[in-house]
Amino acid sequence: MPSFDITSEADMVAIHNAVDVAARQIGNRYDFKGTSAKIELNEKDKLITLYGDTEFQLGQIKDILFPALEKKEPESSKRMEAQEVQKISGNKVKQVLKIKDGIDADLAKRIVKLIKDSGLKVQASIQGDTLRVSGVKRDTLQEAIAHVRKSVTDYPLKFGNFRD
Repeated sequence: MPSFDITSEADMVAIHNAVDVAARQIGNRYDFKGTSAKIELNEKDKLITLYGDTEFQLGQIKDILFPALEKKEPESSKRMEAQEVQKISGNKVKQVLKIKDGIDADLAKRIVKLIKDSGLKVQASIQGDTLRVSGVKRDTLQEAIAHVRKSVTDYPLKFGNFRD
């Protein structure tokens, strides 16, 4: 029976490269000279930390980071979950961006419900942080892919492991 998997894995190499590019641009920009503006990536905990003098400067750093991320891995900025802006020593601020990896339970349930409500003759099952969709015909599976792509636009999904 044909099947495919719906996954969402962050490409940490592409994110690392994008953070490096953004850090170099921050270091070269004249308006960031002499400030505490910097960006750090913690690959183990999947966190990007932005440091700056003001919240406005954090916004400027994000304006540099997000296009670099999109260039390296499309739709990767949708994967970022911004935490609260925190004040650190003196008048400095920092913000942590959490990199969401995998499909969480709420999104998985939403996709399964979406597939069931579509009326297509396919079955969707949750397997950890992936979804397996199986059906009798390849055409219905391709219709299911198109339906999920059209409906879920707020989170980057990858469709793979297509088997006959």
